[in-house]
Amino acid sequence: MKMEQFNIEKSQELGFSDNESQSFFDRISARIFSQNRAADSATGMSSLRTTEALLLLQNYEETRQGWFWSTDKAGNITYITETLAEVMNKSQAELLGTPFFELFAKPEDGVPNQRTLPFMLAKQCLFSDLKLKAVIGEDDRWWSISGKPQLDKSGEFVGYRGNGKDITAQQRSEEESSRLAMFDSLTGLANRTSATNTLVSTLAAFKQQKRTCGLLLVDLDRFKQVNDTMGHLAGDEMLKQVAKRLLKAVGNRGEVCRIGGDEFQILLPDMEDRGELGKLSNNIISSLTEPYTVDGSRCIIGASIGIAISPFDGMTSEELIHSADLALYAAKGSGRGRFHFFSEDLQQSAKDRRILEDDLRDALSNDQLSLAYQPIVNAKNDVVRGVEALMRWNHPERGPISPVLFIPIAEEANLIKSLGEWALNRACQDAVKWPSKFIVAVNVSPIQFADEKLPAIVTSALKKSGLPAGRLELEITESVFLEGSEKTEKMFADLKNIGVRLALDDFGTGYSSLAYLQTAPFDKIKIDQSFVRGATIPGSRNGAIISAIVALAEALDMETTAEGIEAMDELAWIRGLNVSHVQGFVYSKAVEADELVRLVEKGDWIVTPNGPAKFRHDRISMYRKVRAVHENHCYSLMIRNISETGALLEGLWDVPVGTKFVIDFGEGQLAVAVVRRSDKRQQGIEFERRLVSDGNGGLCTSRRVSPYLIAEAGMQIPNVPADFYPKPSYATSVDAIPSFYTSNDKK
Repeated sequence: MKMEQFNIEKSQELGFSDNESQSFFDRISARIFSQNRAADSATGMSSLRTTEALLLLQNYEETRQGWFWSTDKAGNITYITETLAEVMNKSQAELLGTPFFELFAKPEDGVPNQRTLPFMLAKQCLFSDLKLKAVIGEDDRWWSISGKPQLDKSGEFVGYRGNGKDITAQQRSEEESSRLAMFDSLTGLANRTSATNTLVSTLAAFKQQKRTCGLLLVDLDRFKQVNDTMGHLAGDEMLKQVAKRLLKAVGNRGEVCRIGGDEFQILLPDMEDRGELGKLSNNIISSLTEPYTVDGSRCIIGASIGIAISPFDGMTSEELIHSADLALYAAKGSGRGRFHFFSEDLQQSAKDRRILEDDLRDALSNDQLSLAYQPIVNAKNDVVRGVEALMRWNHPERGPISPVLFIPIAEEANLIKSLGEWALNRACQDAVKWPSKFIVAVNVSPIQFADEKLPAIVTSALKKSGLPAGRLELEITESVFLEGSEKTEKMFADLKNIGVRLALDDFGTGYSSLAYLQTAPFDKIKIDQSFVRGATIPGSRNGAIISAIVALAEALDMETTAEGIEAMDELAWIRGLNVSHVQGFVYSKAVEADELVRLVEKGDWIVTPNGPAKFRHDRISMYRKVRAVHENHCYSLMIRNISETGALLEGLWDVPVGTKFVIDFGEGQLAVAVVRRSDKRQQGIEFERRLVSDGNGGLCTSRRVSPYLIAEAGMQIPNVPADFYPKPSYATSVDAIPSFYTSNDKK
């Protein structure tokens, strides 16, 4: 229908002639003015009242403050404001006669209220300020419309008349406010509120569906130092880069959220395989430890990750977050830059750490600490060139406590500077008693290195002991380069001016850069043991990496030391790569100071290498109670020397080779194992499926038996309510005849 035709019809409807050329509003205004002129004259009232109202409405349209519409009883447009038609890139004529609801997005688009309009029109209902979405090309616009059904003199419905206005700006402002309430304004990631809501709803749904869910808590290591040294704007820029790296690492497997300053949460639905979770965590840590460029400066940070899995480690959001938080604390306490799975013993470990912190303060005051020294051996002639000082703590009640445990505690408790100064002084005092060509290496923590008093402390230790500066070697990790080039370069210069040797420790573990090797005055590069372990296995690329490191060191006139050599094939392989020095159990464990004096008093200390012929996977020398299930009988046994591929069982007699057991490690961890060798009460077993790292030097099964299945079998487990499943009707205990004798049976 053409616009002219519309005007003609409306004019005829109101009694106008066809040849009148006025607009609809002009014509109706004139008609009303004519009808009311006599009455207004008689009463003395203004004849312009109604006309003025119409003009105001026309002005309302023309200024685009709002618009008017009308339909016939079929819902087809009979009038639409011209300015609205222009917004829609159409003419009035094109819109006349078309269904009114076609101006808006389809109801199936999932937009609120879109289904309401057709319903209102069909039911002939009055409606007001209905918020609807209109699609105009690629641009989404929002309108608020109101409509009133129109009736003729007989009461029959003849159509709708109404008005509308553009509320796009208001809607976008509301959407932005809603987005800001649920998303982090800096990184664009979901914020804590959104993360909590998602976790709560996911766990509630998954509980009913008996599905699993992984939760990772990621905490940045040394990020505070970036803020302190480079400013908060630089820190903000780094956080944006961290968010991008996390999104790339996780991909479509889960949701990444920022829940605090430098804390992130990753929700991974249907992910329970601890091997896969460990692999993902390692990828995240590797990604986040890659150098950052911020305002033209190079920055390096790290990351630690705590992992919890529902329903194994908690069924509610509070339980799961608490478990992941404990795991994160354990990861950071174990040296940072690693991941850790939650386990039940972490609750007690957290309490023990607090107690150990107090005990460590006492140990420092009461001279309970000591140093042991591991030989650094010339790889070509087996002559001991020097030793590395390693701290030992013999607790009066608990006995020896590993440095892996108490050094992180010392860092958190601000004790590391005191411990480091004590170790430096003690090492210098001991080294004076050794032959003059012997070097003593002392580890310097990043916290110590950042202390401007360090050169004075080193100078004092040398002066008090009388040790020549050239016999002291300071081992420094790559993380010190985080502090900023100027400060770092000054510290290196001050230390070299003293005359001490400098060694770059743990090279290649995540912070490696050729740039600082060009400027830092190192005398030695220590190759981390992670490159040595498994290097002799066919297909390993570690040999190429170490060869490159050796070539680089030789070009820069530096020595090299390979750490962690334990097998003869590793030693032969290292020698073939021209590494200058070797450390590891293949030569010697760390010895006490008095023993070292005795060993070197006659001159050169030559050590004959001795160890297993070939590398084998690390075995954890520990005793642990397990249950071993064979056929229909369950045995309570001890297991030790656990590796990824096998372990040693103790407690059964004369078990035939080839016997299969199901080993129950607890917490739903089951592993099928085959007896490969048997000697009276000991059986060497091989796991059908490799164990995986728990992120803290231990091992665990890749998968666990679902608590839902355990509860379904009628057994009570911590995270599933007792009434979650009905008790089974069958008996829960079965008499069984042991297949093998136990140790107790033999007595």
